[in-house]
Parts: sequence; structure tokens; C-alpha cells
Amino acid sequence: MDIPLIKVLLIEDNPGDARLLQELLIEVRSQRFELTQVEQLNQGLQQLQDHSFDVILLDLSLPDTQGLETFIRLYNHDRNTPIVVITGLNDETLASRAVQSGAQDYLVKDQVTSDILVRSIRYAIERKRAEHKIREQAALLDVATDAISVQDLNSRILFWNKGAERLYGWSAEEMTGNTDEMLYPKPLPSLQHAQITLLEQGEWSGELQRITRSGKVLTVESRWTLVRDDDGKPKSILVVSTDVTEKKKLEAQFLRIQRMESIGTLASGLAHDLNNILTPILATAQLLQLKFPQLDEHNQRLLKMMETNAKRGAALVKQVLLFARGVEGEQAVLHLEPLILETQQIAEETFPKSIAIETHITPNLGAIGGNATQLHQVLMNLCVNARDAMPNGGTLSIVAENQSIDHAYTQTNIDARVGSFVKLMVSDTGTGIDPEAIDRIFEPFFTTKEFGKGTGLGLSTVLGIIKGHGGFVTVKSEVGHGTQFHLFLPAVMAVDAQELQPTEILAGHEELVLIVDDEAAIRESSKALLEAYHYRVLTAANGREAISLYHQHQNHISVVLVDMMMPVMDGATTIHRLHEINAQVKIIAISGLVSQTRSPAHQEASRFLQKPYTAEELLRTMRQVCEVRV
Repeated sequence: MDIPLIKVLLIEDNPGDARLLQELLIEVRSQRFELTQVEQLNQGLQQLQDHSFDVILLDLSLPDTQGLETFIRLYNHDRNTPIVVITGLNDETLASRAVQSGAQDYLVKDQVTSDILVRSIRYAIERKRAEHKIREQAALLDVATDAISVQDLNSRILFWNKGAERLYGWSAEEMTGNTDEMLYPKPLPSLQHAQITLLEQGEWSGELQRITRSGKVLTVESRWTLVRDDDGKPKSILVVSTDVTEKKKLEAQFLRIQRMESIGTLASGLAHDLNNILTPILATAQLLQLKFPQLDEHNQRLLKMMETNAKRGAALVKQVLLFARGVEGEQAVLHLEPLILETQQIAEETFPKSIAIETHITPNLGAIGGNATQLHQVLMNLCVNARDAMPNGGTLSIVAENQSIDHAYTQTNIDARVGSFVKLMVSDTGTGIDPEAIDRIFEPFFTTKEFGKGTGLGLSTVLGIIKGHGGFVTVKSEVGHGTQFHLFLPAVMAVDAQELQPTEILAGHEELVLIVDDEAAIRESSKALLEAYHYRVLTAANGREAISLYHQHQNHISVVLVDMMMPVMDGATTIHRLHEINAQVKIIAISGLVSQTRSPAHQEASRFLQKPYTAEELLRTMRQVCEVRV
């Protein structure tokens, strides 16, 4: 078996000491040595420049240099080759200082033997290799994006990589020797559980809250490993932490959207049933006032109260629908400046004088496609919330500006998409929103206001309207420092929009109308209302009955009112079958669900009427459809 060769550079000016060391190496049978000897440090530096060596034996007293400076000059020239210092009895203190400065070992000339010399050379080489390996590992740890640290059992930091510096803001010099308590916003029960689990099982993983040097709170996914000594006793803890703050925000957004969609589905179903209940109540209240104008004042007031409360119920349901699916009203190309200025005027006239109102509208603000009434409601809802958040006064600001959304921004907000937007910001300097409540503020019927001072539908309505306009909403709030709502609406090319002129409500001219609805109360109240305004009416409880009646009277029926949700045969199928019988049939689709306005069946209908409808809305729609020539 080949015996490995160790190349030794001896820097020694004393011939006797040099010969002794050479003879000691020759005596070794288990190792081969190749010794190169020079008498001056400069000669040694030249040898290191021209050749490679495994170890250096260095005398500190040379003709061209003396003392610790000898070692320092050599060490600064070559930090990769291990150095063993050779000294006399009177220079052990100096040799110890050399070891503290980077030498691997030292030998006392009068005490050195062959075994001691070989053991010292091998130790120096192995220790240097170990140092190289540690430095390589440390370099890899520094390149890692994770925050990696090693701490003793008392939480004092022993190692702190570059990833930890980048994540937390403290340097390795600042953290080494200190505990990690500054990283925690407050004592956490989960931290104690983690420490107990680590000692019992040797490892722990989970999420922790950490605070950076700048005060920012982070969520990290942390893995702790207990490091043991050769005897199996715990000696330190390896901690690897990954910043998952943005990931958690996106997960929270996604879960919030899922929750809102579930609530929206429930709200839509409830709204449909409530609309079916309110429709005959509203129609009957209005019809009775028309049929019995001679009623005394008390009974007239009761009927009016019935009508008013039915309308209030309908308005409440409409707010739920705005949240659930977004109502598609009449939309046009809009400039937001008039809406903002009108909202500012209303606020200045009605809000307490202790609230200062500021507006800033950027020049050349882009246009949007939207419904002016709904967007005015959005602004008023947000301004009223801001007012209520500032009982002792403050500043309400409305800012409008153009905003371009790029791909990077969409990575931080699940609702955002790339494109040009008009951004509306409504902010206040009020009480702010508690972090535990901010994820729920857009839920219908959730409110932070005192009992009786809010329905909890204002912000859900805001969200429904903005999403119905193809936009999205973000919110920032700090308790005691106010709240900012950012509304993003897609920008469009501005064109001149024609104003719709109101249509005069006219009575019928004995046109025959077919009402198709599974709710008997709706059929009867709508029939009575239309007959009171000179229409003739047929009724059907489902689509199958409607098809049969239409076959019998198609030459006389002017309009068919079709409810979209019915048993036996639903509205969509009924409309399709009616068109198969007569492609020119005039149909008014009716539904308590907003989502029906986007259905293919709605495209086949002449008009769409949202439940619960008033007498005025029904009669106006009837006239519009009857007067259309086909």
C-alpha cells in the first residue's frame, strides 16, 4: 500500500535545529515526508509562491523578522496552509499568542520528539481541513435564502447567517452572544410548547411570529433541531426559518374569498325567497291604495306603512344581492370627478364641523364604465363609515388617481389583474379597525358599531358593487391611526354617453298578458295590478301550463311575464320553448336572483325585471315592451 507523502516547508535559520527536525521525520515509518528548508521568511514566502505545501514549521526568530510579526506576515500571505510554530522555552507565551492569531499548534524545541512532531503536523493538517470545510459550509449557509442560526440552550446566538441578517435586519456581530428574545413581539405560549417538544423529541416545526429590527411583524415557518455532543447530551439548537408572511396573506385572501362566496350563495338563495314574499305585499299595498281612494286617513296610513316597509325590505334584500353577486344596473362611461365633488358637498353640509374634508383628483383622470347611482352609494357608504370612526373629529380624504397594475402587484393580491385602473382612496384619521376584525368587515351583517347603529351591509355592498364593475378593493388600517380603503375600477376609453330619458308610465290598451309564476300570491297580485291598469291577464303556475296556454292564445297574447325559477319547467326552458313556437314573442324575464340577468335566457327576453318590483316598474316595463314594433 502506498504511504501518503506530506510536503513540509521548514523556515528555520538554526542549522542544528533544522537537522534535528529532519532526523525526527526520517524516523517515522508510517508516513513519508518531503522537507524543504529555508533560513529567512522572505525565502519561505517565495517558496509558497512557487510550490504548494501541506504544512509549515515556523521559527519566530529569523534574520529578517522577529516575534509575533513573523507569524502575522506569513499568515497574511497564506491563510490556506496550516502553520505550526517552533519556539524555545522562554517564548511559550509568544507562541500561545500566535495560536490565538491563527496558528494550528506550537512546539517547544527542547521537548519535541518524533511522535510529538508527527502528531502536531497531522493535527495541524486535519484542523485546517476542518476549518476549510466549516468555512465552505458557512458560505453555503450564507447563500441560503432561509434564516439559519445556531443558539445554545439558553437561547444565546452562536451562529447567524446572511439570510438571517437579510430577514431580521440585525448583523451577525450584533446577534452573536445575545439571546433571540428581541425577535419575538411578546411571550408566546406556542414558543414554550416548541421548546418542550424540542427537548422531548429532538425536533420541532411550526409557525411563529417574529419581529424585525424595523418593527415589522413577520410570520415564519420554523424548523428546530436539537444538536447533541459526543456523549449524546444536548448542546445547541439549529434553527431554520422561512418567511411565509406574504404566503399567509394570500392564503387568508383566498380563504376570505371562499368564505364570501359561500355567504354570497346563501344570501342569494335567501334573497330569492324574500323577494317572492315581498313582491305580492308591495303590489297589493299599492293596488289597494288605488282601488280604495275613499278610505279614511287611518287606513290609508296603514296601507302606506305596508308599502313603505315592503320597500324597506326590498332595499335590504337588494343590498344583500349587491354583496352576493353585484347588481348590473344601467352602465355608461363615467368620469368620477362629478361624483366625488357631489359626495364632498353632501359630506360638508351634513357631517360635523370637526371633520375636515379633503379631495384630490389627479389631472386627466381616466374614465370608467359604471353605474353612477351605485358608485355614489359606494362613496357615501365609505364616507359615513369614516365619519362614524371619528367621533372627536379628524380628516376625511377622497383621492382619485390613475393606476397601472403590473404582474408583480397581482402576486400580492389575489383579486388584482394586470391593466389600467382608476384608483379611489377614501381614508380617515379615526379609530381604525382591530386586526382580528379586518378580515370580516366585508361580510354581510358583520359590524363593529354599537347595536342599532349599523346593519353590517355597508361594506358588503361596497365590495359587491366594485366587484360587479370588474374591480377590487384593498384596505389598510391601524388601531388609533385611521383606515384607508383603495378601490380599483377598470379604466375605459371615454366616449360621449347619451342620457336616457324617463319613460312616461301609461295604462294598457286591453293587451292580453300571460303571467307565469309558481308563487300564487305573485300571480294574483300582479294580475290584479295589471287589470287595474287596463290589461287582460292569463296566469300559469309553471312552464308546462304556460306553453299550453300560449298554444291556445298566441295570436292574442302581447307579452309573457316568465319567472326564471319554477318547478316542472324552469324559466329558461320556458322562454326557449316559447321562441320555438313564435320567434317574435315578447318576453319579460322576472327573477329574485341577480345572477339570472347574466343567463342566456335573459338574452332571449325583451326585458328583465328584478323582484320585488313596484307597480311603477312593472307598468313602465310593460309599456316599453308593448310599444316595441317587431
